[in-house]
Amino acid sequence: MNTYYSAVLYESGVFMLTISNKGWLFTSILSALMAFTSLSTDIYLPAMPDMGRDLNGDAELTLTGFLIGFALAQLFWGAVSDKIGRKKPLIIGIVLFIIGSVGCALSSSMLELLAWRVFQAFGACVGPMLSRAMIRDLYGRTEAAKMLSTLAIVMAIAPIAGPMLAGHLLVWYTWHSIFWLLVGIGFLMLVAVLVLPETHPVEKRSKKSIGHTYNNYWILLRNKGFMKYTLCVSSFYIAIYAFLTGSPYVYIDVYEVPKEYFGYLFSVNIIGVMLLSAINRRIVSAIRLDRLLKYATLFAAVCVSIVMGLMFLGYHSLWLIVIGCFLFFSMNGIIAAVTNALALDRAGRMAGSGAALLGAMQYGSGIVSSLILTFLPNDTAYPMMGVIAIFVIICAIIAFPEDEKYNRI
Repeated sequence: MNTYYSAVLYESGVFMLTISNKGWLFTSILSALMAFTSLSTDIYLPAMPDMGRDLNGDAELTLTGFLIGFALAQLFWGAVSDKIGRKKPLIIGIVLFIIGSVGCALSSSMLELLAWRVFQAFGACVGPMLSRAMIRDLYGRTEAAKMLSTLAIVMAIAPIAGPMLAGHLLVWYTWHSIFWLLVGIGFLMLVAVLVLPETHPVEKRSKKSIGHTYNNYWILLRNKGFMKYTLCVSSFYIAIYAFLTGSPYVYIDVYEVPKEYFGYLFSVNIIGVMLLSAINRRIVSAIRLDRLLKYATLFAAVCVSIVMGLMFLGYHSLWLIVIGCFLFFSMNGIIAAVTNALALDRAGRMAGSGAALLGAMQYGSGIVSSLILTFLPNDTAYPMMGVIAIFVIICAIIAFPEDEKYNRI
């Protein structure tokens, strides 16, 4: 049965999409939508030192601005998608992303670029947020964790290819070319989402006004089960974004890695995420999700603690940083999938609002690390690794209390 026919039957209430009926096209499009965040942040990492020099400002602030817009916009789109469905917000969001990318490419000052990055984020956030909501519409808790792991494997192509392609683009062109590339990718995604089915049928949508739907966020904030897993992944993502913000300076400026090779070192971490996502997909049915989360967070915390200990003992090798970041970053293949599945399971019928609040806190947490690193010196690896170590340990602490049988909403 093809994708379009499945969509029509589902909208009419006759047919429910199942795992066996989604196919590679559905999975591929959702993977690309999930990759919107990493695509919008990772692809221009090799250009950050050049952007700072060219526009005479702190390029880290463009990442901070993007994350602020990304976090706040999800709260808007989450309530809207519970009211009007998933597909219309997806289309509108991608159009906004394209407009924002054009604005970034034409920017001539750091303030102008910062403003357009916020605008770009307002559209970019619909991809990962509504992909998670669509998965929650269609799957139970364990199946959702499997699907998220599958998507992580496919979507990892973007953060691998992005920095590598950008590094080589910078050899021949300026940093503006990276945003023109995003414009083209945005148009391709706009065409792709047109074939997606609507997973949130009219009869299941909120009957309340959009304004009243925002009360869902207050309900979710008071749900202990939802907040446990949301805070856990948010702490881990503070560490993730500390790496994203700090690694261009640590690798390129401190250890003098050529810009065109930065993407290769960065891609090592994404390969680790792909491997752990594949492993997670196989073991998620055999190990309780909360127990699996404890193992992954503990391993990551031990790894970064060892790296920090060796650095304090005087070891400052580039490969120590690369290997340490690889080991901690790889755990994202388990931690993100498991925490997202568990949190959205607690959200129940508020899947859109739950995905929005989860995404706002998960990706908005990167504001913390990017702001911290903006005000710290970037001539050593200590600030980056210090922030990573602190928040990975906090993530493990949150994960370890026994999981209670919290009620779904």
